[in-house]
Amino acid sequence: MIFERPPLLIAAPLVAAMITALALVARRRREHAAAAWSRALGERARGLGRRSPWVLAVVALAAGIGLAGPRWGSAARTAESRALNIVVVMDVSRSMLAQDIAPNRLGRAVSLARRLVQDLDGDRFALVGFAGHAYLLSPLTLDESAITLQLDAVDPDMASAGGSGLASALELARHVLVTSPQGGDRAAVVFTDGEGFDGPGPLETAGRALRRAGVTVIAVPVGDVRGARIPEGNGDWHRDANGDIVITTRRDDLLQAMTRAADGVFISAAAPDPVGDARRALSHLSRARTADRAAADTVPRAWLFALVAGVLLLAQTVTRRSAALIALALVVGTRGAGAQRPARGNRLLARGDTARARQAFAADVKSQPTDTAWFNAGTSALVAGDLATAAEELQRAASSLDPGLRQRALYNLGTAYLMQARRDTMQRDTLLSAASTRLQQALLLAPDDRNAKFNFELARHLRPPPKASSGGGAKSKAPPKPAPPPPTGASAGMTPAEADQVLSAMERAERETRQRQYQRVRRGEPPPGPDW
Repeated sequence: MIFERPPLLIAAPLVAAMITALALVARRRREHAAAAWSRALGERARGLGRRSPWVLAVVALAAGIGLAGPRWGSAARTAESRALNIVVVMDVSRSMLAQDIAPNRLGRAVSLARRLVQDLDGDRFALVGFAGHAYLLSPLTLDESAITLQLDAVDPDMASAGGSGLASALELARHVLVTSPQGGDRAAVVFTDGEGFDGPGPLETAGRALRRAGVTVIAVPVGDVRGARIPEGNGDWHRDANGDIVITTRRDDLLQAMTRAADGVFISAAAPDPVGDARRALSHLSRARTADRAAADTVPRAWLFALVAGVLLLAQTVTRRSAALIALALVVGTRGAGAQRPARGNRLLARGDTARARQAFAADVKSQPTDTAWFNAGTSALVAGDLATAAEELQRAASSLDPGLRQRALYNLGTAYLMQARRDTMQRDTLLSAASTRLQQALLLAPDDRNAKFNFELARHLRPPPKASSGGGAKSKAPPKPAPPPPTGASAGMTPAEADQVLSAMERAERETRQRQYQRVRRGEPPPGPDW
């Protein structure tokens, strides 16, 4: 349980004790006044309303707790839609860096996938990335922004093993689709250059498995069949184990073999609108009702205490009209308890009216600028895409003394900076640094928050390594060592133990794989196959 205004919670017992004392004094004076008229009337006055001071004490205590703004539990909102289940399979192998199509194959594939997600708003999307192995980057969700954020973050460096394992990615996509009980028909849209080194056999096997599972496969090739070199970060070209420059080509023959086995759709790389062709192929599938549930903010519960106070006052009013009516007027005159019912913004958000919900939250900030009001206003601005306003308002909420609200505000603030970094290339490094700091602070408050862990690692991954200082007199240039994460201050620094908690299972597996590769190189063993 948390409270929006903790000082009022401390004052509630004091106010209740004061009202009890005043009620006892008033009762004593009434008894003396009645006894002054006659002894019998005094005895009668002493026999009436003995419980009234204690009832008023409970009413005052309940009203004080309600005014403090108690919250517990979490509300869950449901987003419903008539949707298809679509898995976007994205090739992130090193060959996708070839620049035979602007800006490169991966950039072209990501832009096409983003258009598809935006055009099919309301459908459920998942994202699978693959190089040597396949990775589930996002499960099926109706949240378009989550998929686009993951698409913007894909990079060959995120894969622990080089190569091109399209067959394993198709198997993972099939598993994601067949295990989902909701939604309509299923489809897998593959964005790749088609280059693979295991032949058409595994692809045809995976295609037949998708066909048996009722999954429509759509292949969207990128690249050029004439071949291109793969640039490296040091200005050189990627080379194979023999030291020869690698020439990568688009392999339509493998993709066509896969789509034939899956009875799917192959879209020509020369098509003027490949996204439109994919959308038309998906239009023949049938949609079904589906729903996603997402946890919202903690639920205000002050109405329960207001109900207790109101019932007690109503009972007191029936039996004792004078003192009860005065207390009832005092409680009705306070406005905090009524404000504790679910806010208008929350009700509009539950109905899916995000625009009016944002206006309502902004009005709450002007009328009563509490930490919760700033959090709601900033979060609604974040959902609406107004990242500058969201960052400003969430920064205010992040100073809350409530650790739960502070953690949520820091997480949303870090996410806002992360999304700003995607849009503002001029201040990208500064925004990514700010995102890392805020998400790290959120993790210190909630080390088990998986979403904060992922976004923190994503922000650190997107930050470019620091440039090595050029010293004179060096005969050879050693490759720069990866820099450690930048410090964020003594109060926000993470110990090695806390850093281990931040890393997810995927990052730990990737680190172990890199270590095995390093040991294999030290032993002089050749790589297990092409790494592009």
